[in-house]
Amino acid sequence: MRIAVDAMGGDYAPEEIIKGTRMAAEKNPDVHLILVGQKERMLPFLTGTRPKNISLVEATEVIEMNEHPANAVRKKKDATIVVATRLVKQGEADAVVSAGSTGAQMAAALLGLGRIKGIERPAIATVLPTVEGGKLVLDVGANLDATPEQLCQYALMGSIYAERILGIPNPRVGLLNIGSEEGKGNDLTQKAYPLLKEAAINFIGNIEGRDIPYGRADVVVCEGFVGNVLLKMGEGLAAVLFQLIKEKITSNMIRKLGALVVKPGLKEIAQMMDYAEYGGAPLFGVNGISIICHGSSQAKAIFNAIRVAQECVQTRFIEQIREELPK
Repeated sequence: MRIAVDAMGGDYAPEEIIKGTRMAAEKNPDVHLILVGQKERMLPFLTGTRPKNISLVEATEVIEMNEHPANAVRKKKDATIVVATRLVKQGEADAVVSAGSTGAQMAAALLGLGRIKGIERPAIATVLPTVEGGKLVLDVGANLDATPEQLCQYALMGSIYAERILGIPNPRVGLLNIGSEEGKGNDLTQKAYPLLKEAAINFIGNIEGRDIPYGRADVVVCEGFVGNVLLKMGEGLAAVLFQLIKEKITSNMIRKLGALVVKPGLKEIAQMMDYAEYGGAPLFGVNGISIICHGSSQAKAIFNAIRVAQECVQTRFIEQIREELPK
């Protein structure tokens, strides 16, 4: 198995990307990892004995976060994400992993790999931590609007991923809405509901935003505008809560002593809420495996994203979608 890693993508590239890749290479000697990037910037972090299953591919350009994704992908033919995706297209890699510009990664995948036949638009998924473990939400920003049919396609792809990659048998699929009753919501959700009921998935009906942290659905489906707001709200709320907890339990000596007692539990909670545990998720609907990571991913997240890429290849994730879609 060969996995291409965009060494220049993300807030902490290339150092943390290379660290995570080295961790994955040492853990999985049978997996060949291809670091794609500017060699003069990568080599300082590849000193010492380099694992034999890591190779380098030169790419001279980098797409920055402030660039228009589609235009940059068309103009910068030697950009790291473009070159890494091309390796998948040409059969020289089985998957690509990147923490760079999500828009550029999506544009590179669409232009370089194309869509799976029958999928109208791709979807970006994320694994959200809940009290019942990681649950999948899609779309979180690939397309701001969606049709009822596209929401059904998201649901099918999400269900396959939850079962094959997250290991959830017969995953429960919920439609994000403003109420749990059938008939609630806007025109999109009202039209999507009957289609989801007839789809070959375990559809449990509408769920509300407050249901998500409790893990009451394994796959949550929504259009990209709503999903992106949900994702950013969740990230901000988690950060604020941990900041407040840290401030309040260390505000005086008595509380500091009490903090020593609860510290192990707080560490467990922090681990449960850490996105790095899940690494990343594939861009759903494109004709190849392209794993999207959080922009602030460090070594641990990259390591886990490579693990996700391996699992997608091993479980034939793309082939599963092709086979299930006609049903």
